[in-house]
Formats: sequence, C-alpha cells, structure tokens
Amino acid sequence: MNRILHPRSLGAKLFLASVTTAFTIFIVNVFLFYQINKVMERVEKVYVSNVQIIQLSDTLLEVQNAMTEYLSTKNSDSLEHYYSSSSDYLNLLSSLDKTAIDTSAVLTLENIKNISTTYLSETENALQAKRGRNISRYKNKYNNASRLYSYLNAYITSLNATQFKNNNATYQSMRQSFQVLETTSMLVLFLVSVGNLLIALIATRRTMRPLRELVDYASEVGNGNFDLEPMDIPNPNDEVGILSTAFFEMVHRIQGYISELKASMEHESQMKENELKMNAHLKEAELKYLQAQINPHFLFNTLNAAVQLSMMESADRTYQYLQNVAAFFRAKTNREMQITTLQDEIELVDHYMYIMDVRFSGDIQYEKEIDASLIHITIPSMILQPLMENAINHGVRDISWEAKIKLSIYALGDQIVISVKDNGKGMSEEKILELLKGEEAKRQKGDETNGVGLWNVIHRMQLFYGKEDVFDIISAGQNQGTEILFYLPKP
Repeated sequence: MNRILHPRSLGAKLFLASVTTAFTIFIVNVFLFYQINKVMERVEKVYVSNVQIIQLSDTLLEVQNAMTEYLSTKNSDSLEHYYSSSSDYLNLLSSLDKTAIDTSAVLTLENIKNISTTYLSETENALQAKRGRNISRYKNKYNNASRLYSYLNAYITSLNATQFKNNNATYQSMRQSFQVLETTSMLVLFLVSVGNLLIALIATRRTMRPLRELVDYASEVGNGNFDLEPMDIPNPNDEVGILSTAFFEMVHRIQGYISELKASMEHESQMKENELKMNAHLKEAELKYLQAQINPHFLFNTLNAAVQLSMMESADRTYQYLQNVAAFFRAKTNREMQITTLQDEIELVDHYMYIMDVRFSGDIQYEKEIDASLIHITIPSMILQPLMENAINHGVRDISWEAKIKLSIYALGDQIVISVKDNGKGMSEEKILELLKGEEAKRQKGDETNGVGLWNVIHRMQLFYGKEDVFDIISAGQNQGTEILFYLPKP
C-alpha cells in the first residue's frame, strides 16, 4: 500500500495524480448528470399532458372533418379516414394519464369521455343513415354530432388551459431548483479545477528541474563537446534518472557511432550508384528496342492489309482490324513505364496476333495456355510481343505446312515459366549456341525486324532480374519448330 501511495517512478507518480484527478471529475460529473437528468425528467412530465390534450383536439377535428366530408361526397376514402381517426381519438382519450392532470380538471376529463362516447355514437348513426339514404335522419344526427363536437372542443380547450396553468407553476418551481443546481455545479467544478491545477503545477515543477539540467548538457553535446561529467541525479530510479544515465552512456559511444555511420553511408552510396547504373541500362535497352521495332516495312504492310480488307469486306471487320492496329501501336509507342504486368503484355500480344492473322489470311494458328493466377506479376515492358514476332519471322513464315504458335505461362516449382513455341523452321544447334552466348544476328533483306529483338529482350530480362540464366532455347533441328523459354522468380 505504501508503494502504491508513494511510488518512486515518475510515471507512476503522474499516473496516480491523473487517476485521482480523473476519478474526482468522474464522481462530480456523475452526480451532476444524475441531478440534471432528474430535473429534465420532471420537466418532460410537466408538459406531456398538454401535448396529449392538443393531439386529442387535433384528432377530434379530423373525426369531424372526415364525417362531414363523407356526408357531403359519400367518398370511401373519407369513410376510411373517419374510422381511422375515431380509433386514434379513442386511443388518445384512454391514454390520458389522470395522475398527470390536476385534481380540479379531473371532472372535466370525465365529462369529455362521456360526451365523446355520445358524440361518436351520433357520428356513426349519421354515417349509417347516409349509407341508407335516410336524409332526414342523417341530417338530424349530423346536427347532434356537430353540437356535441362544439361541447367537446370547448371542454378540451378548457382542460388544456387549466392544465397549462398548473404546469406553468410547476415549471417555475423546477426552474428555480435547476438554477440552484447550476450554481452548485459551477462551484464544484471550479474547486475541482483549482485542485487539478495545483497538482499539475507541483508535478511539473518536480519533473522539469532535472530535465532543464539535462537540456543544458544536451546543448553542450550539440555544440560538439563530448567531454562531460555526469550530472548529479536526485532520483536515479525514476524515468528522468534512467534517461540521464542513458544519455551519458550515449555520449561516450557517439564517436564510435559516427565512424560506423560514415562507413555505412559510403556503402549505401555505392549501392545507389549500382542501382542508377542498372536503371540506365534498362532505359537504354528499352529505348533501343522501341526504336528498332517500329519501322516503315511493318507499318506499310499493316496499313496495306487494312486497305485490301476494306475493299473485300464490309466496314465492320475493317473497323475491328484497325482498332487492333491502333491499340497495338498505341501500346508500343506510348508506353513510358519500364515495368508492366503479364496481363498488359498478353493484351498487346493478342492485338499483334490479330493483325498477323489478317495479314497472313488466317494461315497462322495462335493458341494460349495461361495460368490466370500469374497474370498480375510485374515484368519489364515489351517482352512477349518480340518473342511472337521472332516466332513468325524466323519460325513459321514461308513454311509449306500449317503454322502454329503457342503462348504458355505456368508455374514450375519456385519459378514462373513463359513459353513461346512454334512448329516452324527450327534452329540448328550452332544457331542456338550463338544466341545463348549473346551473339546478335544480322538483319536480312526484307525482314521486318532488325534481328536483335530476341537478344534485346534477353538482355533486359538479365538486367531486370540480376542474373544470367533467365532463358533457354529448345529445337530438335531443321523443320522441327522452336521453343523459347523465360524463367521468372516467383514474387
């Protein structure tokens, strides 16, 4: 108990002061809220009877209007309104609390109930006579009901006035009580606030004195003076004492930390430099690729195919063709980011293969086998389309059998494999070795590529993933087709 009431820790002292203050404020607020709620409940009870009486008067008016409207028009809506209003009126009348009404007005309330029973009976008789087309009877009953309505309205008005007068006197009494409660609440809150202020001043003074000394020492260290004698710590067990001890231990180790920091900064600078070099290689390779791929031969042949197609067929297919051409060139020429997703690359390939299908009159069969769970991984941009272009120009172009190209993307262990396979001319073992060694092929006459597309892609993939073994080429030989494989690490 002594440790709880007289804690050594500064945090515990502040916590104890805060808990005491919060508990005191909580108790005071609970008491004040309780008293205020009691007063508000009494205020609400004061005028609830007046509200009920006003609702009763309004409902009675609706009953009278509904009866009058039905007798005049014999409208089924007005009849329904009458029964609904009369039911509401009876419910309101029965719900009037006698205990909330002054004793002098109880007799008036009884008269209202008695007259209401007679009034509703007369209105019902008037409606029945109207429905039976008994003119003299319903007029007589209507006059009786109207007379009783006047009496009821007068009694209800009188009851409301009497009740309001009594309620006003009660309200004035409660208002005085509320003023006394308000004055008491302000006084209590003032005393609690003064007490909290005194506690805060004492706690702040005891806390700030050693902190000011510690700030002075810190200023010396900030000016470069590390040869400091430890200050006198009044209470080494509290937070300020622990902080001061840790501060002086830190001062003695700063020199070592500065040396380590310099070495770390030099290492980080070297890593940044290597990263900038890699980014420069990526940008240079991408720019070289983009400039190499868009050439006059390909653009001329593509647009020429669009013209021939528009002459042979209706405009719908021509529109679809030109849409794919536009999408393809837009993706190639406007791509600014170095990385993209497999999904975007596949869409670009789809546009390209549609164009090739039209140009080669459907002679190239294009297939896809793609694991949909892998299409959102990021890769360097402009990777897949050059592989498809290489398969067409160096694989299936000008062959005498049906041309097939298949794009496959699947997971294999901890890698993702991208495969472009054709059934075309194939490659010799010497040619495969040349490409694996990075020896770039020369452009042939009439070729729509510059012969470096495949190695461009390989080089950028090696730079992007930071390793050499990112691809492989498989071919069984002459006229046995070729498969180009890329191996990507799983994210």
